Amino acid sequence: MTIEIKTPALPESVADGSVAAWHKQPGDAVERDEPLVDIETDKVVLEVPAPATGVLTKIVAEEGATVKSEDLLGVIDETATASAAPEADRQAPMDNDRDQASQPPKTGPAVRKALQEKGLRPEQVTPSGRHGRVLREDVEAASPADDAPAEIDSDRNDSPPTSGREEKRVPMTRLRQRIAERLLEATQTTAMLTTFNEINMQPLMDLRGRYRDLFEKTHQARLGFMSMFVKAASIALQRFPEVNASIDGSDIVYHSYCDIGIAIASPRGLVVPILRDAQNMSMAAIEAGIANFAARAREGKLEIDELTGGTFTITNGGVFGSLFSTPILNPPQSAILGMHTIQKRVVVENDEMVIRPMMYVALSYDHRIID
Repeated sequence: MTIEIKTPALPESVADGSVAAWHKQPGDAVERDEPLVDIETDKVVLEVPAPATGVLTKIVAEEGATVKSEDLLGVIDETATASAAPEADRQAPMDNDRDQASQPPKTGPAVRKALQEKGLRPEQVTPSGRHGRVLREDVEAASPADDAPAEIDSDRNDSPPTSGREEKRVPMTRLRQRIAERLLEATQTTAMLTTFNEINMQPLMDLRGRYRDLFEKTHQARLGFMSMFVKAASIALQRFPEVNASIDGSDIVYHSYCDIGIAIASPRGLVVPILRDAQNMSMAAIEAGIANFAARAREGKLEIDELTGGTFTITNGGVFGSLFSTPILNPPQSAILGMHTIQKRVVVENDEMVIRPMMYVALSYDHRIID
């Protein structure tokens, strides 16, 4: 009996997706519920499990193909027999365990073609996909000389050799396309303005130093500055509800809850998962939530509903060493807070110059709703 593999139902906010990677090839045996194919949307990567145990007999949607809800991806035959494995794959279990670490990263047909075009081997590319799989953007980011030793020739000058005026064209990922659309939308449809201030971080650093060990021992979570900013922001948003509001046509929508988005850099691009009802969360719960989001963002396992909504956003450019920036709004939100790196500077306190750990903060807001 043949079983069809179909694209899962996509939310209304997601029109379509593209086939990112197949984990099996025609003729391979598959087990029910094992990861079979990844579908990349403009928000997350959906992992499609095998609907039955059998043999993958046909792939209908190749890697890179655009698919919509319920589109046919491939076919599994429950009665078929898997193709004979190559001799190298029929080793004893002990040999497989011993050699597993030296096996090249997993690749699909599209990736293998890209590798061939660039003259690369799979082991020369750092994989960022699930289960150690190499993605096309990994190949594009790699260099054929990544693992080659540097050569020193005393008869030549120090100028690096050039091979002419080269250009490289790389298609945007769906997530990058969506990020570009949202950022452009924010600049074109809002009256965005940014105000800057600076914070003496010494009291927060003293507070964290005093309670860090007890906090980590009690809650099994690190005490970071982000939870302090989220907690402070949730209090401020309740005191100044227009900063937590949004514009819908000619109406202003005020929210009694604080759903705060936390900007996280992932291998696929910037994602903003939402801490729901942050005003009711303890700092331990905030820290645990952020850590969970960060771990799953790296693995590409965030769910679509975790990236949808939000009434306010916090982004921390300080992790990249940024001293000053103007964060861009995340529509339809009316404000976003930008944190930055902590730097010791000379400031004046009580008419005396003192050295303090200072942080610039930037609040970008929609001037149509916030004066």
